Amino acid sequence: MGEEANDKLLNADDGPGNEKSAVEDVKYYTLEDIRVHNMSNDTWLIIHEKVYDITSFLEEHPGGEEVLLEQAGADATESFEDVGHSTDAREMLEQYYVGELHPVSATHLASFDFCIKFSSLHNWSTWLISAVAAAVVGVVYRYFIFEHKSS
Repeated sequence: MGEEANDKLLNADDGPGNEKSAVEDVKYYTLEDIRVHNMSNDTWLIIHEKVYDITSFLEEHPGGEEVLLEQAGADATESFEDVGHSTDAREMLEQYYVGELHPVSATHLASFDFCIKFSSLHNWSTWLISAVAAAVVGVVYRYFIFEHKSS
């Protein structure tokens, strides 16, 4: 019984003797394809590796269209999740679905995200090391100044 349900999900019948896989119906877009859709009259977003054309939703967005335009043509997953959208908002998103992020692009996107996170971690640690070094130099300087005055 479970296998029949899976077969029905995987196969869409377009007519007698003409079966198509549901996977074949999915349109895939590369990052380059999506990046060009970054204007107010043509706005696409990537959320959880799915591509959405939200152009018609810009004026309706409760947070304003500016927040959507900042993410236009790019991966907005982190911003979408950070806001904590409701179940209704997640369901509403499905009406703007146009396809999936191409698997190769998704891999590149994951690598890019890792590099950005590692880079910001590296910048943070560099700042911390510099601050600690400056504090040590300040303490040593004051120690020698007070030591010199007391002798």
